[in-house]
Amino acid sequence: MNPIAQELNEIINGSNPHIFEMLSDMGKALYFPKGILSQSAEAKLKADKINATIGIAKEGNSVLSLSSITKYIKDIEPDNYLPYAPSFGVLELRNKWKTDLYKKNPSLKNKKISLPVVTSGITHGVSILSDMWVDKNDVIVLPDMMWGNYNMTFCVRNSGRIVHYKAYDDLLTRFNIDSFEEVIREQARENDKIVTVLNFPHNPSGYSLSVSEAQRVAGILIDIARQGTNVVAACDDAYFGLFFEEQTSKESIFTQLAGADKRLVAVKLDGATKEDYVWGFRTGFITYGVFGNNDNVLEALEKKTGGCIRGNISNCSHLSQTILLKSMADENYEAYKKEKFELLRNRALKMKEVLKDPKFKDAFDVYPFNSGYFMCIRLKDVDAERLRIHLLENYGTGLISIGKKNIRVAFSCLEENDVETLFDIILSGINDLRKG
Repeated sequence: MNPIAQELNEIINGSNPHIFEMLSDMGKALYFPKGILSQSAEAKLKADKINATIGIAKEGNSVLSLSSITKYIKDIEPDNYLPYAPSFGVLELRNKWKTDLYKKNPSLKNKKISLPVVTSGITHGVSILSDMWVDKNDVIVLPDMMWGNYNMTFCVRNSGRIVHYKAYDDLLTRFNIDSFEEVIREQARENDKIVTVLNFPHNPSGYSLSVSEAQRVAGILIDIARQGTNVVAACDDAYFGLFFEEQTSKESIFTQLAGADKRLVAVKLDGATKEDYVWGFRTGFITYGVFGNNDNVLEALEKKTGGCIRGNISNCSHLSQTILLKSMADENYEAYKKEKFELLRNRALKMKEVLKDPKFKDAFDVYPFNSGYFMCIRLKDVDAERLRIHLLENYGTGLISIGKKNIRVAFSCLEENDVETLFDIILSGINDLRKG
């Protein structure tokens, strides 16, 4: 094993052997290399005459650039977006995101967390999570309704094994914490380590936990850790902040899990992708919360994460990070975000209003939704894929089918005045299929 990786492992194992146990084989082997990067960093500080270490092209004191590119970016100097960004991300952005994590999650006050590492979107963050913490046949506990890419990331990439719990009770009145507890406790009895991903607001159903529900979920995981099972609890906060009802918890469950027990590692996956409506920027973050106030362990995890990025994509988009940092510093940033939040909230509320009409009751049930981008319906007696194709071919209407009974609607891209029309079309399509 590389001596740098060994050194990081000794730091982690010496402080908390349970964290070291939870790392995958790849996670144990990961490190951030010195080599060319460290030599270039040293040269940047000391080579005041000639610096021939940098793997970019320069012209004078500035980065070499093409006017056919730079002419489209008026207010940012090429030196601030054309060179490579650090594998960990732009430091100023990492610091700003961390400051805002405490602002958006007041319960983190007095809790120590790592400095966020920049990822190329949250999908990349999930991939890093899998690389660092999932070995072959490790159990990942997830709801039966889940983002399909989890299967690709955990199972195809790292040969993990997903075990499902029922996301909702049979009557679709609430998130099924009883099933979550039953399944995760069963897996804890059978395995030394379990991994779970808590995705709220939930994709595809658009549900977020209430304060009491979040407390119960966190309590279950903390109790399992205290009973002797190692727990990696990842919080996929892709749609964080888009909470549309008062009783919904407005903080990430990460706040309750970070530092809660020596056998529990909390991993926060979030980003500007949805929070700031910059999907194509591919800018996300991965942040760790562990037991105790050991800066060395958090730094070691950051370095392993940086090594994972270095050995995969090298670094994330410098331009995206620079623009995002400038956006967050804008005096109107919060006002702009509130405006877009209200737009999405009004669409969700309009959908709830339309779905109160009893004419839909014989055709489908509605999963609870209170946040995010999506909502789902459960069809009573027609096949979801048949309905999807029928609506597309006969009504020019596109939806997503999930399994045999579920249809996902993205109200994030649906105008308010189209909501009633959409569900009338869905009802018509259902009636068409019923007639055969």
